[in-house]
Amino acid sequence: MSIRRSAFVTALSFAAAFAGACSSEEAESAHRQADSVVVHEQWVKAADSGMTSAFAEFRNSADTEVRVVAASSPAAGWAELHEIAPGDTGAPVMRPKAGGFVIPAGGTYTLAAGGDHLMLMDLLAPLTPGAETEITLEFADRSTKTFTAQVRDFAGAQENYQPGGDSADAPAALSTPAHGG
Repeated sequence: MSIRRSAFVTALSFAAAFAGACSSEEAESAHRQADSVVVHEQWVKAADSGMTSAFAEFRNSADTEVRVVAASSPAAGWAELHEIAPGDTGAPVMRPKAGGFVIPAGGTYTLAAGGDHLMLMDLLAPLTPGAETEITLEFADRSTKTFTAQVRDFAGAQENYQPGGDSADAPAALSTPAHGG
């Protein structure tokens, strides 16, 4: 094969590989889990310090389930995905939700007071009624979605936080009074 022909074949191979990579990236971005989720009815419980809860309804337009695996907010030192479950005494306690929140294909998943919620921990400043804060969700495919939630007064459910679930080795210093989840 001539040098010209060899260079041409090599150039075509690179072009095909590059086009394939682009198509693959485009297909991947077209199926990002975050892109199929719409957030409705989002709000955060007002709090002066410590921790609070965020609630919303997530609607999934995809034909496959999506999974929220983490959350963050500039209003808090960190955030956790929480559920309400019976504690050691049978009283409801909140704890991290193992495996995250699964939003079914074509369905909804509701975060509500007294149920699953986002817990904003180590608040960096008071969250006062009428203010707004951003919350970012991270999905299993590492895509993210940021939304704004209004801060509201709410006396609501008064469960206790139990870090790490019903584990007897959870540090007692972290067991704190209710945040209204």
